[in-house]
Amino acid sequence: MWRHIASNALTFLVVAVFLLGGVLLWAQNEYQAEGPLDAPICLEVPRGSTMSRVSKNLEDKGAVSSGAMFRLGADYTEKTGQLKAGSYLVPEGASMAQIVDIVTRGGASTCGTEVVYRIGITRATVQVRELNPETGRFEEKASFDPGEGAAPEVYASVKQQADTRYRIALAEGVTSWQVVQELGQVDILEGSAEVPDEGSLAPDSYEVSPGDTLQSVLTRMQRAQEVILANAWANRADGLPLDSPEEALILASIIEKETGGPDERFDVASVFVNRLRRGMRLQTDPTVIYGITKGEGILGRGLRQSELRRETPWNTYVIPALPPTPIANPGRASIEAALNPAQTDYIFFVAKTLDPRDGHNFAETLDEHNRNVAAYRKLEAERDN
Repeated sequence: MWRHIASNALTFLVVAVFLLGGVLLWAQNEYQAEGPLDAPICLEVPRGSTMSRVSKNLEDKGAVSSGAMFRLGADYTEKTGQLKAGSYLVPEGASMAQIVDIVTRGGASTCGTEVVYRIGITRATVQVRELNPETGRFEEKASFDPGEGAAPEVYASVKQQADTRYRIALAEGVTSWQVVQELGQVDILEGSAEVPDEGSLAPDSYEVSPGDTLQSVLTRMQRAQEVILANAWANRADGLPLDSPEEALILASIIEKETGGPDERFDVASVFVNRLRRGMRLQTDPTVIYGITKGEGILGRGLRQSELRRETPWNTYVIPALPPTPIANPGRASIEAALNPAQTDYIFFVAKTLDPRDGHNFAETLDEHNRNVAAYRKLEAERDN
């Protein structure tokens, strides 16, 4: 009898273990299987939230089939205590495992509202925008000039939201003076700073947070430019008429200010490199302008003949080589163009049309260049008549 009972108990235990294993395997498959979402959503995780609240929110949004299983999966993978506040884009069909990873991995929010402080060559703007999870695109809610009057109400509103993200977007070709002036208008940054060396800031997009100092942002921009320049210098072409990374940065800044389109950078670079090799003056207007403004604002008019003849350290119509400093902050592409120019015999270029975005006509001889200049002057005359 006891043998019979023991045999039945053993059988029951085997079946129970088998069933338990099957349930665990089923639960694991469900946890990792494609979820019910038929369109992306933006999931907000407030500060102080719990995995239980998140699972309820996901259930309400139809993102998970079982909030309890979502919580158990987070517990089993030991991620419950790693929940991070923020706004997160949950993609269509995301599994419970993927969603747990999204809300626990940390880093910047991937959804919701962001404020972009754009520093351009001629103006600065503040843009408030929000990600539409269905299209994956940001939609503008407001845009304004921080130096002109009060900010719109929506800007003050989003600043009160804990999950709002902030970015500084620095355009290629801005001067260091411009950057410091405009960063001083960014009201989430603290402190002040001296104007960094011209050319030392890397144009790019930088994530910032309220309470960051202006100097800390500038330091990040400088370190980024140092890395870009060092890498480009290490991979430079042979035989360039440049003696140092600093000279490369100067040339890159001139290329940056002369290019109407990114596809022309390497040809423009070839013109200046060919001129340096031949001992010719660079004869480029942006350097003359920098000699007048020192990068502090926009000239806002054409150059006068007297200014083209006036000797300044930056007037490349007068000096026989590179100016002593960069004339703006060049981007990565212009730095790489300066150090790996196209292989051409060009020594001249002039704008094709009155719209600088249309690019340039390049020439190898003075006669060819004069014809290109004559065509451009004709366009100017037609505009003025």
